[in-house]
Amino acid sequence: MHLDAALVAAVCGAAGGWFVPALVGRLPEPARDPDPEKAPEERKEPYADIAALPGLAWKSALVSAACAALVGLAVGREWALVVLVPLVPVSVALAVIDWRTRLLPTRLVLPATGAAILLGLLGWAVTRDPDDLVRAAIALVVVRSVFWVLWWFHSAGMGFGDVRLAAMLGFALGQLGWAEVVVGVYSGFLIFGLPGLLLAIARRDRALLRSPFPFGPFMLAGGLIGILVGSVVWSGLFPAWA
Repeated sequence: MHLDAALVAAVCGAAGGWFVPALVGRLPEPARDPDPEKAPEERKEPYADIAALPGLAWKSALVSAACAALVGLAVGREWALVVLVPLVPVSVALAVIDWRTRLLPTRLVLPATGAAILLGLLGWAVTRDPDDLVRAAIALVVVRSVFWVLWWFHSAGMGFGDVRLAAMLGFALGQLGWAEVVVGVYSGFLIFGLPGLLLAIARRDRALLRSPFPFGPFMLAGGLIGILVGSVVWSGLFPAWA
């Protein structure tokens, strides 16, 4: 158990989560939809309105603290924790934005990915061990490429923001190991179908299975699952490769 790392990570996560409304509110709005026929309820919710949601600061701080504590508990006092913890409040902000707008803003995803890469490079300089950085870089390319192929074949069901987010997720999970990468990415797809399935069962309406849901929050939740139980699941399924 890494209680000290979990405590430090929780404090850092809570501090970062408190600034989620400020982070969201400063995002520039995308180009306006040129379709004047679109119903008002179909138009994008402004970032400023999302930032002004009641209780967003303390709720984001609470969720960020809990998730960061779990990451600290799983990772311990390793350099990977320095890479992962700053991504927690950013991931909370992205989940909120995607859930309400079905958009993953480039102005948030790319800088977060760049910051993670810089921290990975700094870890290489500090530890003199390139293994984690090399694996993370390969995972970034592989996971992003997989999502790019999925987007290319079925762009109606996946936005390009998901492809960008996949790069960040691949690099973050790659800091820990290939088990975390595989389980984390697959878990996102696995839990993605749950809301529509449960809603369809509750309402007895199979048409709800075709209802669109934002994928970003499920990708991020899957990534957390990969961090927490990736190595355990992998060793249980493939003991010879563990």
